[in-house]
Amino acid sequence: MYGLWKPRVLGSWKLPAQGPAILAVNHSHNIDGPMVMGVSPRPTHFLIKKEAFVGPLDPFLTRIGQLKVDRQSTDRTAITRALGVLEAGGVLGIFPEGSRGDGDFAALRAGLAYFAVRSGAPIVPVAVLGSSERQGRLIKGLPPLRSRVDVVFGDPFEAGDGTGRRTRKALDEATERIQKQLAGHLENARRLTGR
Repeated sequence: MYGLWKPRVLGSWKLPAQGPAILAVNHSHNIDGPMVMGVSPRPTHFLIKKEAFVGPLDPFLTRIGQLKVDRQSTDRTAITRALGVLEAGGVLGIFPEGSRGDGDFAALRAGLAYFAVRSGAPIVPVAVLGSSERQGRLIKGLPPLRSRVDVVFGDPFEAGDGTGRRTRKALDEATERIQKQLAGHLENARRLTGR
């Protein structure tokens, strides 16, 4: 990432140095996940749509520990593997909006709340800014080479309410709490970076 673009990383020290953690990353461009993987102070295992695991990317993504997920159904294999990453004290990366969009954390899916409440792992919000501002001249699907991309890590927080409940209502309440935290982090990240 540092060879192709100019990442400016703020707050990476906020990611706990050990133990399980979940990175909740906004998603407005294809390079957001690879950018976070490239600048994160700890190895990160992202849940990635199965459609990305094609051709030579399939063995590569599998070898570097990324997790294939079928977004059309409840993918129990992906869920088990993601919980295994957290149980082993690893870092799980999630795009809580489920797919690429405006990257504003406006519409969250329940997966992030499920993993956070089930595992008890803290959520670290991550805002990637600048990846979708302009198209590159050589490769239209990527930001211009050597352009600045900001990656801002936020303060870790707990998603649960402290009761340990895992009911549908508890997950819905956790999703609301998470959405407020992520939106607040994104606003702060935009203020810090001037984007």
